[in-house]
Amino acid sequence: MQPEVKVLIVDDNQQMRQMVKFYLRELADEIHECEDGEQAFDAYAEFQPDWVVMDLVMKQVDGLTATRRIIANFPDAHILMVTQYDDIELRAAASEAGVSGFVVKDDLLRMRSLLNSGKVH
Repeated sequence: MQPEVKVLIVDDNQQMRQMVKFYLRELADEIHECEDGEQAFDAYAEFQPDWVVMDLVMKQVDGLTATRRIIANFPDAHILMVTQYDDIELRAAASEAGVSGFVVKDDLLRMRSLLNSGKVH
């Protein structure tokens, strides 16, 4: 029996959150969501997900800042940065912030394989 997998989606675009949920429906047993990095820390602390799917650009608190805050308090957190931007500096900044993976929104199928291959527990 496989362990239950919990995912937190952090994205300010509801349609994108729905799309991520669609791609993860067979991998995740429980999915919670919030719409800004401002809410991400409290949501993480309460929900204790196995994975966080984090957008980069959000209105109040961006994904890099939210990632740094979560990792500082929960060093074992697994955060997958999902963004429409893809450049080497951004990937480096995401890595320095502590993300476990990086996916461009044009390739959400890759998100499934990363989460599936990197399951925790």
